[in-house]
Amino acid sequence: VAYMVIAGGGGGGGQCQSTTSSGGAGAGGFREGTTAPVVPYTASPLVAAAGITVTASAYPIAVGGGGAGGAAGLNHGVSGSNSVFSTITSAGGGYGSGVALTPCQGSPGGSGGGAKQDNNGGPANGVGIGNTPPVSPSQGTNGGTSDRTGPTYLAGGGGGATVAGGNPSSPGSTTGAGGTGATSSIDGTPTERAGGGGAGKSNYPSTPRTQGPASGGGGAGG
Repeated sequence: VAYMVIAGGGGGGGQCQSTTSSGGAGAGGFREGTTAPVVPYTASPLVAAAGITVTASAYPIAVGGGGAGGAAGLNHGVSGSNSVFSTITSAGGGYGSGVALTPCQGSPGGSGGGAKQDNNGGPANGVGIGNTPPVSPSQGTNGGTSDRTGPTYLAGGGGGATVAGGNPSSPGSTTGAGGTGATSSIDGTPTERAGGGGAGKSNYPSTPRTQGPASGGGGAGG
């Protein structure tokens, strides 16, 4: 059988001031496999050329929920939960970094969460690392970093299944965009899933992708 397993997206970073910028969350891990060499639909770019052989028996299945957003007070969000079918596990999306906490970094996950404003050169410049734990084909991408410069201190977007989270414009005027998800026609309709969430800032323009697509696994906006 062909399969598509998408984990829950992460929760965006929280903020409570008009001049703070919090990271967008990463999408839940996206994993797809086909019944190659005969593939009766258009699969995503992340497809593995092998389905799963099934028999008339029970299989473990879990549908991971999305992570909660960061509470008021500039907290990190919460990572999404894993999804499972048979031997395939997709990792929950990484949370977006809140402004007040250290380390000021988006968390790893299926796709990584975005860095908060002014990440002070933390690990990997505050980027949440995607495809964690690593699988092949990759289940997601990294989050975006922040600009780390005043007066804007804008945050990065969450990673999507196929495109990493965006970095803010420099000099700062817009926050980092959420990364693009993966489009598959496994259900008969081309549908993008597992997109990352855009970073947030209340007195600067948000990115067009405030949060990932509602069709499944999208990361939340900062």
